[in-house]
Amino acid sequence: MPNWLVERGIGESRYALIEDGEIIEARVEVDGARRAGSVIEARLIKAAARNAVAGDANGTEYLLPRGAIGVTEGAAFNIKITREEIPGSELWKRPLAQATDEAVRAAPPLRAATGTLQAAGWEDLIEEARTGTVAFAGGELRISPTPAMTLVDVDGYLPPDELAVVGAAAAAKAIRRLDIGGSIGIDLPTAGSKAARQRAAEAIDAILPQPFERTAVNGFGFVQIIRPRTQASLIELVQDRVAFEVRALLRRTAFEPAGAKRLVAHPAVIAVLEAKPDWLDALARQVGGAISLRADAALPMSGGYAEQA
Repeated sequence: MPNWLVERGIGESRYALIEDGEIIEARVEVDGARRAGSVIEARLIKAAARNAVAGDANGTEYLLPRGAIGVTEGAAFNIKITREEIPGSELWKRPLAQATDEAVRAAPPLRAATGTLQAAGWEDLIEEARTGTVAFAGGELRISPTPAMTLVDVDGYLPPDELAVVGAAAAAKAIRRLDIGGSIGIDLPTAGSKAARQRAAEAIDAILPQPFERTAVNGFGFVQIIRPRTQASLIELVQDRVAFEVRALLRRTAFEPAGAKRLVAHPAVIAVLEAKPDWLDALARQVGGAISLRADAALPMSGGYAEQA
């Protein structure tokens, strides 16, 4: 039976649903982020029947698609967060909320046993999120977030009918594993038969847990899926690239042999770490030695590493 594990890290908590030693579903909770399901106090910034705007004490703005009936601008009221903030510049990616009479409370925690995700392949999962590339037997997925939807392109060397079915299954597994929600488009090879398109659709249905909706696979091999979206997927978290790579470097270093460490990374990564002395102190306690920093502009953003100080 699949079991959820949580690995508490510096700046984030990592959750994974493990089955037969492999990660079949994962999510990352960034420290300090308001989680979906939380009820908080806010003030109405913009009144409207639809898409009202409220702000919390930290200055975060929330879009209220249903408006805030009966609340005047400037008034305090409670809101329930229905979708967390999604990295990106588009205003529609602001966190979503709705007015509520419920009392202020934190979101209920995800029940999970504490453990380490190293053996289950967490680093491989992070590389899939970082590159948007997922290999499977017979082909490869290319996953691209866009303002409208997340697109999954299926390519490979199998015969088209077979690749459509195998690729649909691989895409469904990747969607679940990388916690992709909202509107999703899968571009499969053009299958030569209606039966192959039906098998591809059935492969998706067999893997993705409910609730979700989908279209039929059309004659060009395209199928659209709609899944609940309450938080950023791993693919979307990568869009906040510097913050993502900072947390990834801290995790890798935590598994290094004990002793003082020097973190060597891209200057943008080092700049964030310099502004987070509490994170460096936490890492020092984990590795049992002082932490120093060195910037190297020749390194890619994901190329940071720890060396013995």
